[in-house]
Amino acid sequence: MSRFAGFKVSHRPEDLGFDSGRLARLDDYMSDMVESGRVAGVATLILRHGKVVAHRTHGSAELGGHAPLSPDAVFRIYSMTKPIAATAMMILFEEGHWVLDDPVTKFIPEFADLKVFAGVGPDGEMTVEDARRPPTMREVMSHTAGFAYGLFPDFHPLEKAYLENRIARPEGAQAFIDRIAAQPLMFQPGAEWFYSIASGILGVIVSRISGLSFGDFLQERIFAPLGMVDTGFQTRADNAHRLVTFYQDDGQGGLKEVTQVLGAPINPFTAPPEFEDGGGGLVSTLSDYARFAQMILNKGELDGVRILAPVTVELMATNVIPDAVLATTNPLRLLPFNPAFGFGLGFSVFSDPRRMGSTEGRGTLAWGG
Repeated sequence: MSRFAGFKVSHRPEDLGFDSGRLARLDDYMSDMVESGRVAGVATLILRHGKVVAHRTHGSAELGGHAPLSPDAVFRIYSMTKPIAATAMMILFEEGHWVLDDPVTKFIPEFADLKVFAGVGPDGEMTVEDARRPPTMREVMSHTAGFAYGLFPDFHPLEKAYLENRIARPEGAQAFIDRIAAQPLMFQPGAEWFYSIASGILGVIVSRISGLSFGDFLQERIFAPLGMVDTGFQTRADNAHRLVTFYQDDGQGGLKEVTQVLGAPINPFTAPPEFEDGGGGLVSTLSDYARFAQMILNKGELDGVRILAPVTVELMATNVIPDAVLATTNPLRLLPFNPAFGFGLGFSVFSDPRRMGSTEGRGTLAWGG
């Protein structure tokens, strides 16, 4: 039996409970995305019970490319870095370095005097009030601490300030922390959920607790043990040709190459970055990320290597946001929050998918990309 990413490949999807005809519809959809110019290339992988149901690639690594997209193509995984950062934090949680109700100031004292956005004054400047308390680690892990990102500058004045100050694209970890500390929180800690730079903060905390660079910690404690040979904050010189080109919608039904992200030139990922960002700094391959995802699905273990205890993964998969917050939060509608869908420690959590009218399995974990 052949293998992909170390997993056995099933010769018949039906052997793993899948229908070949329906999988063909997925292939057709992905092919249409390439042919219609929505993407240059796309790769799909479906695993079940630790075996490969289907693995396909469509298109090329660049627009107009003649060579097919390689199965070992290297992608800028951006926010798929976040679950890995959360896993790193939980390794340190198991070692007793922190607990959920620790204030973030225990590890980031620069956040001791955070203010909270209160409105916009007659002069157009933000007004602030005192934070009632520092955010807790539970809130940082679940994006309820009050930090912003800079991805939605037209949505909120704080989002605009984050973008203008390049908070998500700093010149180093200390600049990152100092710039966050200079801005207010969007809301009182724990009051709402907002997609934020919190995972970048986690990377800084991992480094401060462990005494290692964030990248070295990930390599020693996650990537090397799991055999994730192509994942890191830069590509090796002999891998640079495998890095796919990054495109975005050009607004006219086509694609254009991305040259800037969050107010700064795109990271080429061919040299060490100025900041090892836990929120979006990694490159990886489909096979590497499959190994990480299967480890989480196996409750912390893969191929005899244990990264986390089962109970720790169960904790990550438990919603930590109060129902009252779930009922009123999420103004951007990025996630369908309600009492049946919440957020744990690094993942969104489907606690009752049938109540949502969804067919996902109860307890499904996800990160949207």
